[in-house]
Amino acid sequence: MVEFIVYNTLTRRKEIFEPLHPPFVGLYVCGPTVYSDAHLGHARPAITFDLLFRYLRYIGYKVRYVRNITDVGHLENDADAGRDKVATQALLEQIEPMEVVQRYSDNYHHNMDQLNVLKPSIEPRASGHIPEQLDMVAKILDKGFAYISNGSVYFDVEKYNLNNHYGKLSGRIVEDLLASTRDLDGQEEKKNMYDFALWKKALPEHIMRWNSPWSIGFPGWHIECSAMSTKYLGDVFDIHGGGMDLMFPHHECEIAQSKIANGNDSVRYWMHNNMITINGQKMGKSLGNGILLDQLFSGNHPLLEKPYDPMTIRFFILQAHYRSTLDFSNEALQASEKGLARLMKSVAMLPGLPVSDETTINLAEWKANCYNALNDDLNTPILIAHLFDMVRLINLMSEGREKITTADLETLVQQFRQFTLDILGLREDPESGPDSQMLPKLMELILDLRQEAKKNKDFALSDRIRDELGKLGIVVKDRKDGADWETLK
Repeated sequence: MVEFIVYNTLTRRKEIFEPLHPPFVGLYVCGPTVYSDAHLGHARPAITFDLLFRYLRYIGYKVRYVRNITDVGHLENDADAGRDKVATQALLEQIEPMEVVQRYSDNYHHNMDQLNVLKPSIEPRASGHIPEQLDMVAKILDKGFAYISNGSVYFDVEKYNLNNHYGKLSGRIVEDLLASTRDLDGQEEKKNMYDFALWKKALPEHIMRWNSPWSIGFPGWHIECSAMSTKYLGDVFDIHGGGMDLMFPHHECEIAQSKIANGNDSVRYWMHNNMITINGQKMGKSLGNGILLDQLFSGNHPLLEKPYDPMTIRFFILQAHYRSTLDFSNEALQASEKGLARLMKSVAMLPGLPVSDETTINLAEWKANCYNALNDDLNTPILIAHLFDMVRLINLMSEGREKITTADLETLVQQFRQFTLDILGLREDPESGPDSQMLPKLMELILDLRQEAKKNKDFALSDRIRDELGKLGIVVKDRKDGADWETLK
C-alpha cells in the first residue's frame, strides 16, 4: 500500500493512514436528513467522501462505506426539544412521514447520480435500527452515565467529563460552560443544558414513536449514528466523516456515548469537510440562502445567471481542498465550466496524439506528482494543477512541439483517465452544455472543413464558420498547421 496521509480532526495533525485490519477499511459518513431537497451544501460532503472512497479503493483497500439516512429524531435547531424535521414536513404536506422520507431520499439519490457520486456499500436508515439504539441506551444507563427524567433518557455530560474530555473534537471547554449554566432556569428535564437526549418521550402530537422500557418515544439524533456505525463496522472502525458543522454537538456526542457503551473510542480518524459559503456566510436552508441542486442544474434561481451541468458543480467543489471554505459565485462556476471543458477536451484528444520514436516529457515525474498530491490528504487543487500541466503538454504534443512514443502514450492515456475520471469522478458525457461526448468529434470535422475552405481560398466560408461557432460560444484559434478551439459557455 502507498503511504496515504490524512488530517485527523481529533488530533489536529496529519497522520499516516493505518487501517485497523488492512486491506479492509471501515468508513462511516453522516448522510442527509431527508425532509427537503438537497442543496449545494449537501454536495460537498457527498463529493468529498466519494473521492476518499474512490481513492482508497484505487490504491488497493477494500472499503465498506456506510452512509446513513436520518429519517427520525433530528429536531428543529438541532436541539432536544421541538418538532421532528421529517414529521414537520409530513404535517405540512398532510402525508405520512415515511412518504416524505421516500420522496426526498429518491430525489437525493437522483442528485447524487447526477453528480456521479458512487453508492455507499450500506445505506442504513435510523428508523430501521431502533432495537440497536435501545440496546445502546440501556448499556449507557447500566454504566451510570445516563439518567431517566419523565420518560426521557439523557446523557450525563458532567459525570462523563470528570474522567474524559467532552469537547476534545471541537475544542470546547465544557467545565467553564457547565459552571456558568448550572443554576440557570429553564433546563426542564435535564440536570444541565449540555446533557443530550438518548431517548425522548413523545408528546401526544408527536407522530413518529416507538415502544421502549422508559416511554413511548423516539431516539435522540446522536445515538442513531453510534448505533448504526458500530453495527456495520464494529466497536472500533477506521474513518468517520462529515461536515464541520456536525463536529459540535453531533460528533462530540457520538464520541462520548460510544466510549461509554463500547468501552473504547470507536473512531480512529475523524475527517471533516469545510462549508460552502455565499458572501462569506454558510450556505444552508436554515439560513435562507441555500440553492437546491435541481435549481443549479436548471438555472431556476435568482442568484444564478444560467444553468450549470452537474460535472461543473463537481469540478467546482474539487478545485478547493476539502478542508478549506469554498465561496459560491457565478464567476467561480463559469471559470470551473471553462476549466472542465479544457480538461475533458484533453481526455478526448489523447488517443489521437501523433507518436514519435522518442518521448520528450517526464511522464514518471508527472505521475509521481499526481500521486503525491492525493496522498497528501487528498489535495485535489494540486492534483488538478498537475493535470493542467499535462493539458499544456498535450496541446504541445498535438502541435509536434513535444514528442511521445506509442508505449508512453498508452500509459499517459490510462493514467490521465484514471486521475480525471476514476478518482476525481468526472464524466466524459455531461448531461447538458456544449461539452458533450460528441463535441470533440464534431469540432474535428467542422475544423477540417474550414481548413479545406481556407486552402481553396474560400475565406468568406472560413470566416463564416468561425463566426457562427463564436455565436455558439466556441472560439476558434488558428495556428500554423491547423486550428484549435475552446468553449466559453
